[in-house]
Amino acid sequence: MQSIGDFMDKNIASLAQKENPAAIREQVLAEPKVRAFLKAHADQITPDMIEKSLSNLYEFCMQQHKQDPVTRDYQPQLILNSNAIDLQYAPKASKIAHDSELKARKNVSLINLPQSLHEVSLSELEVTKGRTDALAEIRQFLAKYQENVHQKGLYLYGNFGIGKTYMLAGLANQLAAWNKKVVFLHVPTFIATLSSHFGDNSLPDELQRISNCDVLILDDIGAETLSQWSRDEVLAVILQSRMDNVLPTFFSANMAMDDLEEHFKETKNALDPVKAARLLERVRTLATEVTVSGQNRRR
Repeated sequence: MQSIGDFMDKNIASLAQKENPAAIREQVLAEPKVRAFLKAHADQITPDMIEKSLSNLYEFCMQQHKQDPVTRDYQPQLILNSNAIDLQYAPKASKIAHDSELKARKNVSLINLPQSLHEVSLSELEVTKGRTDALAEIRQFLAKYQENVHQKGLYLYGNFGIGKTYMLAGLANQLAAWNKKVVFLHVPTFIATLSSHFGDNSLPDELQRISNCDVLILDDIGAETLSQWSRDEVLAVILQSRMDNVLPTFFSANMAMDDLEEHFKETKNALDPVKAARLLERVRTLATEVTVSGQNRRR
């Protein structure tokens, strides 16, 4: 892609090849924004400076009427130096906002979840009676988090399709805008695909990344099929690390915490109520239980 500097040089060169410099000078000095700039700095600008800077002024005029695709996201600005009028390109507000959004997206790692969750804004979520408590808790968390990052997360539970994941996506995107690293993963799919890390021995690094991120969101916990290994060596290790380091952790589930303990007891080959109780204690330490209700929007 052509750089802005190359684009400017090309147009400056074309100016020098014009057959009627006087006409160009007249065109430049008739441009309202040029006239306004010269008037604002009349006590500092000399006729000689205008002549020296004619190519920059011409380039500025060109950009007012027909912008090149290279510069469409930038606003040309005239600036006064010691002995010349220079031209600089500043990013437009729309580009700054777009770049900030792209940067924020990189701060949210979605694992086995749709990329469309990047688009969710907390401020645009519909506030219904069944969501009021959860949204209030999320906003309270955000307010406290700005003062102290070591905050307790939330455990949102309720029926299918009532917006728990979307509320947590709004939370994730807000945190990402504050340059916090968020891992947002779908627990059932993550557990089911753990074996994909065996071939390249990447699981330890992945577990460390999940354990150490600024904020972790575990979506749909309780819907996974656990083995003793995935429960005790993966899920329990992640939660223990986050509990030890007081790192905010959020959950969404279709069952209350007490029912989650029953789920943790049973693995593929055994029943272990002690380990289930230990695992649930980590969940209780990390998150406050909040009920979410409403109609199933997936229908």
